[in-house]
Amino acid sequence: MSQAAQRPTRWYENPFVGVIMAVLLVGLIWSAAARVLGFSSFPGPIAAVKELRFIVVDPGALWAIAQSVGRMFTGYFWALLFAIPLGLAMGRSRAMYQAFYPLVSLAYPMPKAALMPILMLWFGLGSFSKILVIAMGVSLPVLYHSYQGALRVEKKLVWTAQAMGMGPVGRLFKVVLPAALPEIMIGCRVGVVMALIVMVSSEMIARQEGVGNLLFTSMDMAQYETVYAVILVLAVLGFVLDALFERVRRYLTRWADNNRGVS
Repeated sequence: MSQAAQRPTRWYENPFVGVIMAVLLVGLIWSAAARVLGFSSFPGPIAAVKELRFIVVDPGALWAIAQSVGRMFTGYFWALLFAIPLGLAMGRSRAMYQAFYPLVSLAYPMPKAALMPILMLWFGLGSFSKILVIAMGVSLPVLYHSYQGALRVEKKLVWTAQAMGMGPVGRLFKVVLPAALPEIMIGCRVGVVMALIVMVSSEMIARQEGVGNLLFTSMDMAQYETVYAVILVLAVLGFVLDALFERVRRYLTRWADNNRGVS
């Protein structure tokens, strides 16, 4: 265990204290800006927080949030099923790398929400087109980190498995996947945030249902407190999902953290 891990944690180093201080700082800046500007379209944080009470008891708003979260997780898991095996294969096979790298490098910088109009023309305004664009947005960071993780796997592990008679697929999932898991989990964590961003963006473009539609409908009706309250909901949702995923990552890769001397 390192000296940094043995040193007692000071009160200001506690992550919960940091979150509280950040929230208070943002609230103070927000409140001061709202007072100085005085725009009706820019209510203060207290008005937005008060509006949260009506959102949590409104069946329509809760259903919109539930629809969005459901689409987000569906697209997220589609992306994992596609991107992790492909990234591992690209990292271990030169032929797979040469076949898919040009497509990946072309798609990586492209804003995924920009594809939404095309998907709407092909698949309509329903959930499928939104789930598909979410999956596309999540796939690239997961694929990249899976590829990087596969590249860093020690060749001796692969050679040993091959000498024991293990086939290419078995080596990929029984040797390369566990060894590359710490890097893969970094990509999966980035993917959670990307899923939330692309989910809201897609629903803003295809305005039929979900949180994106709730945001724009509230803005069209000049219900600005509701707009900012929904943004607060999204911020809390993103923070909670990221924190939960970090706990999952630490649990699944605790052997790697221990090897690095992290308690």
